[in-house]
Amino acid sequence: MARNLVSTNSGGEPSRRPAQPAGNGALIVLTAPLTEVIDHAGYFIQMSMASLPIWLEGILNKKYPKWRELEYNEDGSARYMPAGVRVVEKALASHFGAADVVACYPDDLHRFIGPNTRVVAVSTHNPLGVTFAAGVYTSIFGSSREPINSHYSRRLFAGIKNHPHRAGFKVIVGGSGGWQVIQTDSFDELGVDCVLEGRGESAGTLDLFRKAVAGEDLPRHIDVGHPKSREEVIFPDKRTTFGVVEMTTGCGRRCQFCLPDLNPQLDLPKDKIMEAVRANVRGGNKQISLATEDLFIWGQVRTDTPFYFPNREALLDLFGEIVETPGVEQHILSHCTIAPAVVDPLLIQRMSELMLEKSPIHLPMLSSHPKKKALTPLIGLETGSTRIAKQIMPGKGAPFSIEDWPSVVVQGLAVLNQHNWFPAMTLIIGNPGETDEDTMATLDLLYEVERRGLFAFFIPSIFTPLHDTRMADKSGVTENRQLTPLQWQLMMKCWKMNLRPGQVSWWAPTVWRVGSVGLWLRRLRKLNGPNFTWPLLMFASALPERLMMQMGKLYRPKPLAIKSRKELLATVKPHLRRHLREDNGDLPADSPPESRSALHVLSD
Repeated sequence: MARNLVSTNSGGEPSRRPAQPAGNGALIVLTAPLTEVIDHAGYFIQMSMASLPIWLEGILNKKYPKWRELEYNEDGSARYMPAGVRVVEKALASHFGAADVVACYPDDLHRFIGPNTRVVAVSTHNPLGVTFAAGVYTSIFGSSREPINSHYSRRLFAGIKNHPHRAGFKVIVGGSGGWQVIQTDSFDELGVDCVLEGRGESAGTLDLFRKAVAGEDLPRHIDVGHPKSREEVIFPDKRTTFGVVEMTTGCGRRCQFCLPDLNPQLDLPKDKIMEAVRANVRGGNKQISLATEDLFIWGQVRTDTPFYFPNREALLDLFGEIVETPGVEQHILSHCTIAPAVVDPLLIQRMSELMLEKSPIHLPMLSSHPKKKALTPLIGLETGSTRIAKQIMPGKGAPFSIEDWPSVVVQGLAVLNQHNWFPAMTLIIGNPGETDEDTMATLDLLYEVERRGLFAFFIPSIFTPLHDTRMADKSGVTENRQLTPLQWQLMMKCWKMNLRPGQVSWWAPTVWRVGSVGLWLRRLRKLNGPNFTWPLLMFASALPERLMMQMGKLYRPKPLAIKSRKELLATVKPHLRRHLREDNGDLPADSPPESRSALHVLSD
């Protein structure tokens, strides 16, 4: 059980603390920034912390006044930690012994680091604020480019660097943000000895920690392997932040900008997933989220059916058992792709029937659910330009041609919205080689979505080349002042559309209008350049969009010719049509009679 001891942490907020320090320190100490550990303050808070500058932290403090409160195990260790930390913890405990490995919150490092400590390992997601969204939004909102979670990451590293026993241990950084330390060469500034990229259960990870414990010199940067089979993957047996349990690795669509897709395509065993779900419940977690690059590939990876035709029965069986597990009160969807919604609309309907009641997300202005609940998976849109799409993500729309990408997006979104799925869809602005015509094509798609009364939360960000991807050596827009008027229009149109569901009162639009113009007059016109002015006025609804288009200040979108679902299915290659399911309707007339009407074999 967790202690209910309350004191004040360095952030000035109450938290439950253990009564006693841990003595001479643990051999290996694992930790993560406070902003990446919490899981009780709302689903969207971590997204905000990755994007908002530190000077706007007060907004989150008012919205989530208890976000710094933490729960502890009896020995003072962390009650919950990011899933990646839990994997490393379990792998190290099996080698060094559980008594020598501890995971703790950052403000408790002084309780666990001592003369016996030989390794302090830090998991990071956005330590320096250079993720896809962070740089653009912190600079939009003010002169500080440091997002909230980067501030807390730096504070964590400063505490470790200045610890009185620092000479006695090595500092290893892992997690999805380690590349930022490498790219900016911040090793000395942060006091980092080694950045480890790869999986915690890798033999290379254990070897690195053995060297660190022995006091040997470590390389500045090391890549370790990824499990090649599902049997090699380690599942945590303790509570994870947000109840994250890994579902798949890899994706298979081979987008040029994506790092996770370089990993082997694996769907993980149901029994192992369920064990991890129950472990979270035992640890007091009421929420579960399955980690995946595309939830729709689960149950289909090891079959004769291409992964982009989802295994309906397997997915319903898995998610059904999770949401029916005693103690699971909430479930949040992770990443997926949009083409499967066109391929199998009945799957979306059935998943909604299973999962909406357990969703913690409410969208009163959008949802038709009796309790206004909604599902908000993360889906990559990236671009509305088929020219750019063919270059950077030719397999994104499979089994449909990428030439039909706008139609796939619109028809998929129509299916999702019908069943109360309102996804967060990422967009990349400033792709290498992007022209005004490409930006116009994406604007055309956005306005087409709006014209049809469809909705998604469109999340635009500036192109960020990730190392080891196929686009690692490419360059595009690098800062806000380089954005063209069209690119600013795209970015601000996204956010104008995104804010619509939240403006449920008569005064909300007025507040946004006055506040946005006031902030522009005070600082943003100088910070973001002249190309920002008219898109900002559009965002603020200071003038009607149609009038600004007539004045030539904004691009006037062109209506798109969108194929129907039936027309899209007719474009599926003939040898693949047998995988389309008859109960979804709209089958091409020349589909083989054995089109999938039989049940799939359930994944074990």
